[in-house]
This record gives sequence, structure tokens and C-alpha cells, in this order.
Amino acid sequence: MKSRSETSMELYQLMLRRGYREEFCDIVTKNLNTDFTAKRMIGYLSHYQHPILEEIADEMLAILSDRNRIMQKKDLEKINSSWNKHMLQGFNENEG
Repeated sequence: MKSRSETSMELYQLMLRRGYREEFCDIVTKNLNTDFTAKRMIGYLSHYQHPILEEIADEMLAILSDRNRIMQKKDLEKINSSWNKHMLQGFNENEG
């Protein structure tokens, strides 16, 4: 797992200030270790005073699922672009 981003560390501190256990904060921020995912969780937490652990874990899984769909979409767009290039230019059988 990659190291935590600066925003992920901000999320960690926010959760600690709100009284969540250190172990729980650690698990959440190790999974939400990018600025994109940490900002999403900070946004979620800004709408609620003190959600229960299960709700935070559920939101974390939803954020990770969204991120995975975005990554998959980008991969498929890249593959589609490559396929379209081959369809327009043809396959060069002499390349090896």
C-alpha cells in the first residue's frame, strides 16, 4: 500500500480530534491514502457530527469502489483509443 498523502494525514487528524480510536483512523487513512479519496471522506464527515464506525467504513468502501470504477474507465478508454488507432491505420504485421 502506498504512503498517505498530505490530505490523508489531515483526515487522520480530523478523525482523531472527533474522538475516533487511533487504530480506526489508521485503517481508514491507509485505505484512503490519496488526496482524491481523503477529500471525499472529509467532505462526508463535514456533513455529520459523529457518524458511527460502520457508517464511516461503509462510506470508505463506497469511495474506494468509485475510485476503482474511475480507474477502470480510464483503462478502457486507453484500450479503446488504441483499438481505434489500429482500425484507422491498420495492423502493421512487419512490427515485431
